[in-house]
Amino acid sequence: MRRAWVLPMLFVLSGVAIAVAQGLGGNPGGAVVALVAFLVLAGVYSPLFFPRPVSAEEARRRSAVDGRPVVFWRPGCKYCVRLRVRLGRGARRAHWVDIWRDPAGAAEVRAANGGDETVPTVVVAGRPHTNPDPRWVRAQLP
Repeated sequence: MRRAWVLPMLFVLSGVAIAVAQGLGGNPGGAVVALVAFLVLAGVYSPLFFPRPVSAEEARRRSAVDGRPVVFWRPGCKYCVRLRVRLGRGARRAHWVDIWRDPAGAAEVRAANGGDETVPTVVVAGRPHTNPDPRWVRAQLP
């Protein structure tokens, strides 16, 4: 769980360091802009930006009942962030599995991708799709 927060914390620390340097250099406006920008990046790359993850088993069970896609992701993945942003509010209609928190989910991703943990991997109707176009995923949402 800790490694999910490494990148967001690096963004926060970098933002604070740059803001302090800007402030000490007599540029308070630049300090505020830098800090806000790095805090936004930290938020987007944090696990809080994604819908609450469920286990792979629970996601499969729910998907069988409601037909919604299962999205396997991991924190810090820029392609996962891109998918999440492009899905917008529709992202909550998919079942999200954090492969760093769920070993069974990681194993399922490796099985679908020839041993690689390539994310996002989206499973629709039992078929895995690696890094699919967000428009296609949006069309699969009920």
